[in-house]
Amino acid sequence: MTDLDQRITSALRERAEGEIDTGRLLRDARTLGRRRQVRRRLATGTALALVGVLGLAGAVRTDVGGLAGRMPWAATTPTAVAPVPPRADAEPGAAWHPDLVGGDPRVLHLGLDTRRARYLGWAVYTANRTESIQYRVGDGRPVLVEVSPDRRAVNELLLNGLPGAEGAIPVTFDGRVREFRVGGGGVVRAWQPVPGLYARASMLGGDRSALTEAVGAIRWNEARRCDAPLRLGAVPPDAQVATCAVDVDAFPGGLTVELTIVRSPTATMSVQLVHGAQIAQDVTSGNRTVNGRPARLSADGHQLELLGIPKAHLTATFGWLWPNEPPAGQVDFTEAEATSVLAGTRVAPDLTDPETWD
Repeated sequence: MTDLDQRITSALRERAEGEIDTGRLLRDARTLGRRRQVRRRLATGTALALVGVLGLAGAVRTDVGGLAGRMPWAATTPTAVAPVPPRADAEPGAAWHPDLVGGDPRVLHLGLDTRRARYLGWAVYTANRTESIQYRVGDGRPVLVEVSPDRRAVNELLLNGLPGAEGAIPVTFDGRVREFRVGGGGVVRAWQPVPGLYARASMLGGDRSALTEAVGAIRWNEARRCDAPLRLGAVPPDAQVATCAVDVDAFPGGLTVELTIVRSPTATMSVQLVHGAQIAQDVTSGNRTVNGRPARLSADGHQLELLGIPKAHLTATFGWLWPNEPPAGQVDFTEAEATSVLAGTRVAPDLTDPETWD
């Protein structure tokens, strides 16, 4: 189970005897998720996520902006087609319906001018009604944009995920670009793109003009799908998908997709697809089957992996993982439910070719 799942479960467990505070659920989850993301980038870049999966070790360097240099197999090649979340033409953009932002984990209500910018990641967190995109304009530094129809949700997010950055920069949504010194410094802008929508853009190690230029690449009149190379089928009864997060910073050498399913009072299941160029292709023998395909259940009985996907791991992590007893009324996700979820997943036929993702 990931840090994100643990924070979700913790928030749910505290309210197990009463009404679930869904805002707290994902605010806490997002806080810890951002901390984990920034720690990863400061240490080894996106490639470190794959190091944990692959058991690889290697030297990486950190540039002056705090973003680590990529490992050789994670470097983007000039000929690679940059991933773009598929269009959702039936959905309106945030400019037309800001009230829909963060309401559907499958939909992003904003996009980028891909002639100017390259996506590094995108995410939807429904409990605090937040969507985010991370991208780079040219050879500039990464920019993180977070939007929500709830002003409080944006105010309560960590500044670019940096622990201790809360309150370091006033968030007044006046459109001004401000400098900050936390975490090596950078710039941040908070504003209302349209009435009823609150946005914050931050850039570590950047300057005012660079952030202003980068913000101009955002497109508020389009919608896109969040789940790109991984889609779920039916989820278990009384459950719902609460989060969707896609990281393509290391593409084509690697990518990560994580979808979190929740069920009251505290049950969570994390479905994660991790692609890495160095993942072995010959791991096909398992101790379970999923829809006739080989699968492997971990020794602790809490993670089921569907085998046979080239250069990738597809896992579902479930069950109660803590030493204390679960709260009254707890109904954890089971191996049977994880099996059903994995049986219904659809993975793009070529994870290195975004043309096959739609």
